Amino acid sequence: MKTIKQLFVLFILITLSVNAQDKSKGNLFIIGGGNREDAVMERFVKLAGGTDSKIVIIPIASGYPMEAVELHTTQMKRIGCKHIDFLIFDRATADDPENLKKLEGVKGIFFGGGDQNILSKALLGTKLLDLIKNVYYSGGVVGGTSAGAAVMSEIMITGDELINKDSSRSFITIQKNNVQTAEGFGFVKNGIIDQHFIIRKRANRLISVLLEHPALLGIGIDEQTVAIIRPDNKLEAYGESTIMIFDAAKAKNIKTNSDGLLSASDIKMHILQSGQIFDFKKRAVIK
Repeated sequence: MKTIKQLFVLFILITLSVNAQDKSKGNLFIIGGGNREDAVMERFVKLAGGTDSKIVIIPIASGYPMEAVELHTTQMKRIGCKHIDFLIFDRATADDPENLKKLEGVKGIFFGGGDQNILSKALLGTKLLDLIKNVYYSGGVVGGTSAGAAVMSEIMITGDELINKDSSRSFITIQKNNVQTAEGFGFVKNGIIDQHFIIRKRANRLISVLLEHPALLGIGIDEQTVAIIRPDNKLEAYGESTIMIFDAAKAKNIKTNSDGLLSASDIKMHILQSGQIFDFKKRAVIK
């Protein structure tokens, strides 16, 4: 039987462990999709520690994972990376020892685009995802584009609708219980990520989800644009287009009508260009 003193020490150790993860030392590198200029990926590599660092690509969201590997690897090599590897797996093989071993010494992990539901189904609850998170918490960088961006938040937009079944006119309403969500990887706990945001006019679906979770921020990242979420709890915009951040924390009169259409007042919106910085704690643009 443990003494009161031993239990107290155990409690302190657990608390310190949780706090260490809350105060992560790494960076998230979340790309809204589209083409990636070399300058964008050079920034990713720099955050990983430079071209001598070990980087692993996870392309399984794509319907053609080996083509995705070739695309990412070619670009990484072009900008000087010397140690690039990749992982292809499914739910049944995620925790195979050879997969876990590949993450030893890794400083950067990059999730390719495709279908975010494939990523969540293959990785949630696995030792492999725990090791990926350890890369982040130990100072590395975890990045992703398109599907690899959507899966970063705790609440993940799946891309599917529950009420509107007309695929030719997707997300045409701001409506309660229409946008399907699922559990994501949870790297971003205070916001919901959406991608291809400006070019595909996705404000309707992000605002719909946001009004169902008004304490969170809606973060819409356009193509060829990166949200770099830094260890100081700030988001830096980088790239060719913009990032939109919606804040409904102080919104009033959030309600639905008989058709489930949502309405609200006093929703705050920020539009960030490359180089601008958003402070999550202050919920404000500071640069």
